[in-house]
Formats: sequence, C-alpha cells, structure tokens
Amino acid sequence: MPDVTLARIEKDLLALSRFGYNETDKGVYRQGFTDVDMEARRWMMQQFEAAGMTARMDGAGNVIGRYGPDDKPAVLIGSHLDSVPAGGIFDGTLGVVAGLECVRTIIENDIALAHPIEVIGTSEEEGRFGGMLGAQALTGSITPDWLESAHDPSGLKLKDAMAKQGLNHLDVLHAYKDPDDIKAFLELHVEQGPVLEAAHKTIGVVEGISGVFKWLVRLIGKADHAGTAPMNMRSDAFLGVAEFAHEIQRIINEEGTERSRLTIGRVELKPGFPHTVPGEVEFTLVGRDLEPEVMKALSNACRRVLSSIARKHRLMFEYEQMSWLEPMPCSSPIVDLVEKHTKQRGYSYMRMPSGAGHDTQFFAGVTDAGLIFVPSVGGVSHAPDELTHWVDIEKGANLLLDCVIELAAA
Repeated sequence: MPDVTLARIEKDLLALSRFGYNETDKGVYRQGFTDVDMEARRWMMQQFEAAGMTARMDGAGNVIGRYGPDDKPAVLIGSHLDSVPAGGIFDGTLGVVAGLECVRTIIENDIALAHPIEVIGTSEEEGRFGGMLGAQALTGSITPDWLESAHDPSGLKLKDAMAKQGLNHLDVLHAYKDPDDIKAFLELHVEQGPVLEAAHKTIGVVEGISGVFKWLVRLIGKADHAGTAPMNMRSDAFLGVAEFAHEIQRIINEEGTERSRLTIGRVELKPGFPHTVPGEVEFTLVGRDLEPEVMKALSNACRRVLSSIARKHRLMFEYEQMSWLEPMPCSSPIVDLVEKHTKQRGYSYMRMPSGAGHDTQFFAGVTDAGLIFVPSVGGVSHAPDELTHWVDIEKGANLLLDCVIELAAA
C-alpha cells in the first residue's frame, strides 16, 4: 500500500489554522457561517481544485471535492471545517485535510478507481445553531420549520447568518444526497478524550457515537438591591443554577451510566451587576449517552430537578430544546474493515465508543459509515492547546487511505 505525505497534511492544517486565529489566546475562532468560516471554505475548494478534483459548495455550505468516475456511488471522506470559540487546529479539519491527502496519494500512484471519492468539509458541525447542519442536510435530516426557527444562544437566526454570507437557508434542503449515490462514509478525527493515550494505543476503532441533547434553560426570578433585599426574601436566579449544578452528579448516578455526561457550558446572569441580585439566569445544558432510553431518563430527571429547584427559590423555569441527536452505532462492515487494515499496518488499537457527536452518526443512518480516532495529548480538545502528535496523524491518515482504496479502487 502507498503512504500519505505527512508534510502536506501538516502544511494544510497549519494554513487552515490561520482562518480565525486569535493572537491573544492562540485559539481558533471559526464558528459556522462567520466570515472566516466562509473564507476557509473557499480556501479548501481551491486546494481540491489544485489536487485535480472538481470542487463545489452546496446549499448548506458544505464544500465538496470529487475525483473519479461519474457513474457509480461515491466513497465519502468527511469531517467539519468550523470550530468552537478558542478551538484547536485539529478538531474536524484533520478529517478533511487527510481526505484530500488520500486523493492526492491515489492520483500520484495512478490507482484506478471503480468508484469516485468525495472529500467533504461539512458546515456548522459544532452546533452554533443546534445540531450538525451540514451532515444533517446531506442525509435528509433537516426540515423547513427547523431552518426558519434555528438560532444561536445570542438569538441570531440561522437564516440571517446564512443570508449575510449570500446563502439562502432554504437551499439547505437541496444539499440532500440520495443514499443510492453513496457507497460508504469514513471520518478520521482526533479522539478529544484521554482514553487512547492512557491505554497507549495509536488507533481508536469507533463502534458507536453517543446521542446528544442541547437545552437553553432560563430561571427567572426578581432583580433586587444586594444590600437591602433580605436573604430569605430573594428570588435569586443564580442560586437556582448553582443548586442544579450540584445535583448533576446525583442525576447521573441515579439515571445514567458510566458513559453519561451532563454539562453546563455557558451561563449568563442578568442584569450582571455586582450590587444587584441576579433576576434571571440563562444557561446551556448538554446531555450525552450511548443509549436512547438513558438519554430520555436523564432529560426527564433534569426537568424534574429544575422544576423543584425553581419552586424552592421562587423562580420561573423554562427551557428550549435546541437539538436532540439519537445515539448511532457505526456500521459493522466498516468497523471490521478499519480493524483489518489497522492490524495489517501493525498499529496498536482498541475498539471504543465516541462520547462526542460527529458527522458519522448521520451518515450511519443512510450508508455504511465508520469513524477512526487518533490520540489527543492529555485528552484536550476544544481548546488552543489541543494536540495530536504528527506521527499519530500520519498513521491515522495511512489507515484512512487503506480503507478508501479498498472501498473505491478497481
């Protein structure tokens, strides 16, 4: 089997990191449908074309590079190009850049293809507006109603963010790919956790992906003077979120599993003045598990606990479910294929679940789909100090190449 050229992967990853790079905290700020996100997508299309692929952007903002015959279902290689605020340089982009490198290597080695290869940089995977827009659009999991109502935590609507970039939100519905036109989907990603490094393994062969629900929660009380309002007469919204945060571990112990996760990721106090009792708190709550019934149990428990806490502190409780993504097993044929080539390469590996959501979970609902992990140093991701060693990136990309060749070559 041929090998990828690591220097080109490194060059492309570092080039992409400049789109949205912040000199102060060294993080990448490339959220979906921002100016820098679209600049990065246009740059990626240029790289596709330079490699000898055709390139286009679909109605959902996905950028797609295609190589090979036109009359057969395509082998898709994909991941996302957007980032969280203050993110790292590997999350998502590794899968797109490695996919491009696979095609370059196939072209250079004159490997004949029976099936075309499409490398996809998906849009809005990090859930700024809830869900994973690009992958959901490609797999037909988007409705017109959702497109009209979706918004980010600040209240900015998806349709307005897309319009600012010259995109019509209803064109998202045209991004759908007929499953008959897809042979398989493969994604290479950094683990974003500490398991592979702790186990001294190079490759994670992912068997399934956790489901995720995301809420926007509000606890509404009464703003008051911090000096004159007696402690026992306050409707302090902050006390509500603080008490709920303390209850999270108990909820998981009673309703969840060792793979369950509940996270308060953003909290905003209003009016947010040192000498004023907070009259309102708005926060995000994200839950994850590998079993649908456990997700429902966690969701119901959170709702009961928040209602009880709100009554105790004389608050009004309301929430909006921004997204609900079901758990999804990876396809057994692809899991077995990845494991086979990992053994042939002599790489150390383990089968494992993914606690984070990925584009793969939507493709697994319509085609054979698989996910490959490489280690994250210290388990760190979604942060400027996110790091995966180049030697592990090279191994992950070579494994991806082997799998793609078996799926697509004549």
